Formats: sequence, structure tokens, C-alpha cells
Amino acid sequence: MPLVEIEELPDAARTWVFGSDRTLDQRKSEILLPEVDRFLSQWHAHGAPLTVGRDWRYGRFLTVAVDQSTAGASGCSIDGLFRALKALGPELGASLVTSGLVFYRDDRGEIQSVDRERFTALSAEGVIHPDTHVFDPTVTTLGEWRARFELEARQSWHAGLLDEKQLA
Repeated sequence: MPLVEIEELPDAARTWVFGSDRTLDQRKSEILLPEVDRFLSQWHAHGAPLTVGRDWRYGRFLTVAVDQSTAGASGCSIDGLFRALKALGPELGASLVTSGLVFYRDDRGEIQSVDRERFTALSAEGVIHPDTHVFDPTVTTLGEWRARFELEARQSWHAGLLDEKQLA
């Protein structure tokens, strides 16, 4: 099945969010997106084509969603997606297959990524606070992504990383 607009997929669609460790400019995005679209338009699981959509936001976040009501992504097909994205890293000068990074908007509105320890330290320094916008790449369905991908830290699991004095 061809790639569809992500808006056409149901809330139950299985979802993966890939956060880039650095912002990709227009030129890098123009390298990334045709490769992603090429892969997704040919993505199969056990020989069955997948109904899939993607979203690219802020030069940082690639969201891929699969409508599992027609055919579900298998372990091997998911591994293929991760391999394809990882292979693009050297050409992009960035990694979309990251783990342990926490993404937030700084006071200028720019998206930053740090590890959890640094996020907690920035909270203690007052740089990050309960109303700082954070991103949750751990969502697993499109409905979750639509509802809570970007929230204030106080409304997210990120609140557990904030300095206790800020939450009092």
C-alpha cells in the first residue's frame, strides 16, 4: 500500500517517534524525507504491504505510524526501519536512532536534547521549569502522540525529573 497522510490513520495505529540528536536544516531534511518515504512506500511485514504514514516536525522528530488493522509490523520489519534510519546518520551528521535523550524547548523556543541527568541539573538551576515544553518520544499509538507528544513538563512523565522545589 502506498504511503498515506498520517492524519488518515486511526488513533490505534502503532507509532514510533525518532528524535534527532540535533536539528536538521532544510538541506538535510531534503535528504532524509525522500529516503524515508522510499523505505515506507515499500515497507512490508511477512510479504504484506503496510499502511503507513509519517510526520516530520521541527527538524527534529520523525514519527512513523502503521495501521495494524490491515497488517501489523513484525519484529523483522521494525528492525529494517531502524537499520534504514541508522544508515542515514553519517550523511545527515545526526542520529535519529537515539536513546536516553530528553527533548525540551528552551526559553527561545528552540528544541534541545540532553540526557536525563543534565535535564535534572538544568531544572535545579532553574533553566527548566514545570511550564517548559517537553516532548514524549515514548508514545506507542497515534492517539497518544496526538494527545501528548508535546506538553508542559508538569503534565508529563518529565515532572519526575524536575527539581522538587519547583513542584511545591
